[in-house]
Amino acid sequence: MTWVYDFEEGNRDQKALLGGKGANLAEMTRLGLPVPPGFTVTTDACKHYFHTGEFPADLMAEVTEHAHLLEERLGRRFGDQAAPLLVSVRSGAPISMPGMMDTILDLGLNDETVEGLATETGDRRFALDSYRRFIQMFATTARDIPGGGFERRLATARDDAGVESDSDLDVTALEAIVADFRALYEKEAGEPFPRDPADQLRVAIEAVFRSWNGRPAREYRSLNSISDELGTAVNVQTMVFGNMGSDSGTGVAFTRDPNTGENEPLIDFLPNAQGEDVVAGIRKTEDGAAFAAAFPAQHAQLVETMALLDEHERDACDLEFTIEKGTLYLLQVRRAKRTALAAVRIAQELVHEGRISEDEALMRVTPEQLDLLLHPRFDPDVDHDAIAHGVAASPGAASGVALFDTDEAATRGKAGEKIILVREMTSPEDLHGMAVSQGILTAQGGNLSHAAIVAKSMGLPAVCGADIEIDEGGRSFHVGGVVVNDGDVISIDGTLGEVSLGEVPVIVPEGGEQFGELLEWADARARLGVRANADLGEDCRRAREFGATGVGLCRTEHMFLGERLPLLRRYIMAADAAEASACLDEIRAQQRTDFVDILEAMDGLPVTIRLLDPPLHEFLPPLADLLVREATGRATAEESADLPIVRGLHEENPMLGFRGCRLGIGHPDLYRMQVAAIADAVADRVAAGGNPHAEIMIPLVANDSELAFLRRDAEAAWHEVMAAAGLDLAPTIGTMIEVPRAALLADTIAVDAEFFSFGTNDLTQMTWAFSRDDAEAHFLGDYLEQGILPFNPFETIDVAGVGQLVEMAVEKGRQARPDISLGICGEHGGDSASIRFFEQVGLDYVSCSPFRVPAARLAAAQAAMQEGENARDED
Repeated sequence: MTWVYDFEEGNRDQKALLGGKGANLAEMTRLGLPVPPGFTVTTDACKHYFHTGEFPADLMAEVTEHAHLLEERLGRRFGDQAAPLLVSVRSGAPISMPGMMDTILDLGLNDETVEGLATETGDRRFALDSYRRFIQMFATTARDIPGGGFERRLATARDDAGVESDSDLDVTALEAIVADFRALYEKEAGEPFPRDPADQLRVAIEAVFRSWNGRPAREYRSLNSISDELGTAVNVQTMVFGNMGSDSGTGVAFTRDPNTGENEPLIDFLPNAQGEDVVAGIRKTEDGAAFAAAFPAQHAQLVETMALLDEHERDACDLEFTIEKGTLYLLQVRRAKRTALAAVRIAQELVHEGRISEDEALMRVTPEQLDLLLHPRFDPDVDHDAIAHGVAASPGAASGVALFDTDEAATRGKAGEKIILVREMTSPEDLHGMAVSQGILTAQGGNLSHAAIVAKSMGLPAVCGADIEIDEGGRSFHVGGVVVNDGDVISIDGTLGEVSLGEVPVIVPEGGEQFGELLEWADARARLGVRANADLGEDCRRAREFGATGVGLCRTEHMFLGERLPLLRRYIMAADAAEASACLDEIRAQQRTDFVDILEAMDGLPVTIRLLDPPLHEFLPPLADLLVREATGRATAEESADLPIVRGLHEENPMLGFRGCRLGIGHPDLYRMQVAAIADAVADRVAAGGNPHAEIMIPLVANDSELAFLRRDAEAAWHEVMAAAGLDLAPTIGTMIEVPRAALLADTIAVDAEFFSFGTNDLTQMTWAFSRDDAEAHFLGDYLEQGILPFNPFETIDVAGVGQLVEMAVEKGRQARPDISLGICGEHGGDSASIRFFEQVGLDYVSCSPFRVPAARLAAAQAAMQEGENARDED
């Protein structure tokens, strides 16, 4: 096996083997661009190192052979005082991971070659400065020696010399620093600084390999879903110097603006500097105009090269370049990192330029980027420090006064004040306050908590399970030594899971025409429909604007909250059947109005309405609060009367208790009332000339007899309304598959179900035996950090476990009822990786919160295109 490739041997199609940087360097060399020569150690060598704990047996022999070829080509030698060869050693993964792994510059310097460099350049100060940089970089990178000791010695040298900048240190000072650095290295490493360049190179290659599994690289891969198995290549490249005087410099350039996507080059340049000075931001860079004025010939050459690369790569590129004594060199080129807005604009403009196809454009924008275009974010140019962190539960950013009381938040929010509602956790009783808040902050809960789900549906930013301690009685929270009181202004970032003090300015991105055009292309290729989880007419109208093809989940429990909650409580507490019936009549009228609004907003599209799912005790005062008030003599007469009923409805494990279809069987009048209200609304919409498509979903079914029993009741209630309205419309009735047993017996359940909607939130909980809030609060983070789980199963579908149940239910359901409609309404419906799986198993639609609909539309198109490509490959 070949472990090392010269830049002249590879090309851009070998990124898996040579890494992105190595493949691009090879491609630039092949194009005849001015690239300093070098060679690449392959990712295979890295993977061998991690699998065996050592280099491949013949790796260093190949490295030595390529180093000799480099010496012959340049007329320089490692360790030669007269003409020393110096190289950089850089990482280069198959997928770009900027700044996450190690780099070592000026490798080859020692006490002898530094003198040769000084003689050759005529600049002893430059040579000594390069040497001290190399010692420090080698020590911190290759030997994991803390950098603080080196920085303290530099600071002392600056103080002794009476200067502020390292660049002002003279030769004498730098000679002393080099000696100090060597001594510090020997003390910390337990051995002298290596003088042999061959030893330096071997250690440097191993250091880059090790940095693949360093914490920054692992965290970056986790955040960006990059496989740990890819490994990194190592690029050994001849050094060129941008800090050799006024005719030298260094910089980075983008062929198109990475912030806006505008088709104009963007250049940052530093005269008489090294590349790390630009990246580190230790000096203020100059723009392209200043570069053109100082280096007109090199600027013209660079702009011409950028145009060539933009054309050749058919994408925006960024380049690192150096000018050494008037000669331009390209050190790296790669696909440019860009903002979400720029990604959409660049993809669209490349299509209009005839450079790429619509299919390619769709694959160049990620659903996550598209999602960002819908949510405000903190202004990146404004500094702010996070005081607390939590789960990034719903994207977006917002500022407002922290309020701990829901009723007060509702009152002040309705008056137009910007509110951040802060709660230990939220419940249905908090909905009226949440609805008028700018954002939600909770100390408990995670991605699938009540706060997270409601915030997503409303398009509100939310940070859940934050590391704060709330004193709700005192209306404050504290974290560390910081106390935030009721009425203090705070800011939250639900995309990053951060909480900051004060108001942080936000930017609201605009998708513009490019956003809509991209989604038109997506819709033309997608097979999966994309519905929305929406509970109110306003939510439905928003979802339709975002391109939803229906409502996949309308949660009727949200219609009982706020000002309507006392009416439902009266029903639950009713002393007799007559009182209960009177309450249900009032509730039916309210729900009828709600359903008319929803069906009007979604006219002509399917609306799946889930009958009441939560246990009744969720709509009552908490038992613990009532017991405390009763024990302390503070309970009202009404509360004392309610206590036996609340106690009777209390459950130790309500998730597996008296809820869903069990509630409908135990309280058949409640489900009949809801079905009648839906039928009322359908009749009203037909009378108004509408085209309603209501679907009735019965939750938490575990066997066919439950569904058959409730279907009979539902049909009776439905037909009674239709007969009174003079209509002959049949109901569409189905169920949510959220219990593992239902998935296993889907063929028997399908007999009475025209549709299945997979409730993957609860299906995941029951399959894993995880309480979603408790898992995310207590151990799921550790599972992810320690590699016990590769991803959060509440965010991305667990294909091996939960996915197997879904696939089995799909197969069994279609065997029993070939025309059954199949969808998914859990939050997985907005996750791009999960959507790919749902495409593979043949669901008909996914459903997600309204603000995730555009991203899901793109993900559905990408999934369909990938499946089509796989099918062609199999043929």
